Amino acid sequence: MSRKGDVIRIKTPAQLDGCRAAGRKAAEVLRLMCDAARPGVSTKALDDFARDAMSSLGCRSADFGYCNYPAQTCISVNEAVIHGIPRQDLVLREGDLVSIDITVEYEGFVGDNAHTVVVGGGDGEGSLFVERTEEALRAGIAAARAGNRVGDISHAVEVVANKYRFGVVREYVGHGCGIDMHEAPEIPNYGPSGRGPVLKPGMVLCIEPMFTLGSRRIKVLPDGWTVVTADGRRACHEEQMLAVTESGDPEILTPRLR
Repeated sequence: MSRKGDVIRIKTPAQLDGCRAAGRKAAEVLRLMCDAARPGVSTKALDDFARDAMSSLGCRSADFGYCNYPAQTCISVNEAVIHGIPRQDLVLREGDLVSIDITVEYEGFVGDNAHTVVVGGGDGEGSLFVERTEEALRAGIAAARAGNRVGDISHAVEVVANKYRFGVVREYVGHGCGIDMHEAPEIPNYGPSGRGPVLKPGMVLCIEPMFTLGSRRIKVLPDGWTVVTADGRRACHEEQMLAVTESGDPEILTPRLR
C-alpha cells in the first residue's frame, strides 16, 4: 500500500480530535478481532466479523477498495507478514501466529493499528516472538518525541530486533496517518539515529515493526497483496498510531483496550 504525498501534515487541534476518535474505533475493532481469533475460525469469517463490528461502531473499513484491496481487514497467518487477504479456506489452528491489521475511517479521519496473536494462547516461541516485537514497538514509541528525528524511531526499533536476532523487513515501513491512511513521513524499522525529518508536535505517526524469525527476505503471493517470508519462517507485526506532543511523551491514539 502506497504512501500519499511528501508533505508532512501537522494536525490542528480539531484534526487531532478526529484522529483520536478514529483511533479509538480502530482499537476497539482490533480488540474484538483478537478475541475472536480462535481455532477453527476462518480468516474470512474474521473479516466478516470485522465488517459487522465496524458497522455497529459507526465506522467503516479504510482498507476495502483501497488500491482495489478486496477485504475489510488484513489478516496474515504464520509466514505471512502483512496484507494477508482473508480466505474461507484458511482456518486458524492452535499455535498459529495471526497478525490482524485494522484500519478504519470515521467522520473523515483514519485510525490504524495491528496486533499479532497466538491462537489458543499458543506455544512458547510464538508468544515470546510477539512479546519481543511489542518491546520494539514500545522502544519506537518512546523515541517519538518532539525534537527527535524519524531515524531515532527507526534505530530504536532496530536495536531491539538486533538484540533478538530477528529479521527486519525493509520493503514496508511505518508512516504518517490520520487524514489519509498513508501519509509522509515513511518510518523504516532500521537505520541510524539522528537522520530524517524532525518530529514536531501535531504529527500523527504509525510505528509498525515487522519482524521475521529467519531471513528478512520476502515475496508477494500471486494474489498481488499477501507478503510472506521467502524462507517460510514465521513473522510478527505490531502497530500503533500516536501523536507527537508539546509535552514530550507521545499520545497513543490507538490504546490497547484489553
